[in-house]
Formats: sequence, structure tokens, C-alpha cells
Amino acid sequence: MKSVVLLAGLCASAASLMAATAQERLKDATEVFQSVMNTPDKGIPQELLEKAQCVVIVPSLKKGGFVVGAEYGKGFVTCRNTSGAGWGAPAAIKIEGGSFGFQIGAEGVEVIMLVMNKRGMDQLSKSKFTLGADASIAAGPVGRASSAQTDAYMAAEILSWSRSKGLFGGVALKGATLRSDEDANRELYGKKLSTRDILTAHMEPPAAASGLIAALDRYSVRKGADADRTTK
Repeated sequence: MKSVVLLAGLCASAASLMAATAQERLKDATEVFQSVMNTPDKGIPQELLEKAQCVVIVPSLKKGGFVVGAEYGKGFVTCRNTSGAGWGAPAAIKIEGGSFGFQIGAEGVEVIMLVMNKRGMDQLSKSKFTLGADASIAAGPVGRASSAQTDAYMAAEILSWSRSKGLFGGVALKGATLRSDEDANRELYGKKLSTRDILTAHMEPPAAASGLIAALDRYSVRKGADADRTTK
């Protein structure tokens, strides 16, 4: 009986995610990023933000299950524009599957991922890819001034963090899949588009994305061309 109730709860959570508009989720994603970065001692290291090629933000990843965990969430990915100095139009994505481990119940988790190099960017252009299999992923370090010069951080194609109930830390979402959310992209751009369509076409960002792009610009200004990690 418990498993039935928890499964129903997870389905209800997924339904609530789908009920929110893409514009509302963009606002939520902006607030999540700003909130994390407004706590310098517990934020994402500045050095990593400056080097990141793309940022993925999922403002509400629902996880739950009895004995076996499951996740479902919707968010956005945006990559640096051609010059590398600013950020381009965001594409809507879904994240599904994987597990944080054995757990009972369900709770909302905020997730931020940094895509650190071109190989990681190339995975985003696929209709679907699996974290930890198609792209290497590692739990990111915490603290704006933390050193990111370790083999684990330098080798990973994607670094990830999560926040739940005010606690922020690195987490490796191995086994979860990312795919295009074409319905949400239609809401934002007025036509059916994949992640690849948006990230490679250098589209004009929708008005709803202005807050997120401004926040990313504020916290991830590159100090020089040597910050670019397009190759490894």
C-alpha cells in the first residue's frame, strides 16, 4: 500500500511540474541560481563558472519512491554565445530516471549543472543522453573561493550540485537522462524546437529569459581567453 501511495505522490508531483508554464519555470530557475550565488561561502566556485560552456538549471526535481528512487524534473540549458562572453537563448529540457540512492517519500530538489567542455556540449545536442554514461559527471565543489584545480573536477565533462531544504552541495546524478522539452520550447519560441535547434541557431532569447541571462552574465564574467575550455 505504501508503494502505491508514494507512486501516486510522484505522479502528482510530475503533473504539477507539467502544469507550470515555461515562463514560470524560467523565473524559478533565475531565482534558484541567484539564491545559490548570493551565499558566497556555499555557492559555486567562481573559477568554474568562468570556465563553464553551458549551465543547466532544474528548479524542481521531484524525487521519490519506496525502496527504489526516481526523479523527474523540467528546467533549462543555456550556453555561451559565439563570442564566449555572454549567454545565449535557453532551451527547455527534461531530466528523468536515475536515483540519489535508497529513499522513502518525495521531496523537491533544485539542481544546477555546469557543462565544462565541448564534448559535454555535444551531448546536449542529442535528443537524449545519459549522465555518467554518455557524458562524465562529478559532484561539484562548494564555495565561491574553493579551488577547482583537482583531477576530478578538471576531467569531468559535467559538474553538478543540488539544494534541498536549504542544504547545498555537490551531487553526481549518474544514470539520469536529459532530453529536449519541445512543448516548453514551443511556449517560449512559438514553434516546435529541439535543444539542438536552439543552441546551434543563435536564436534571440525570449523576453522571459532576460532575468536568467542577466544573472548568468553577472556571476560568470570571463577574465580572459585562457578561461575557455572548449577542448580537453
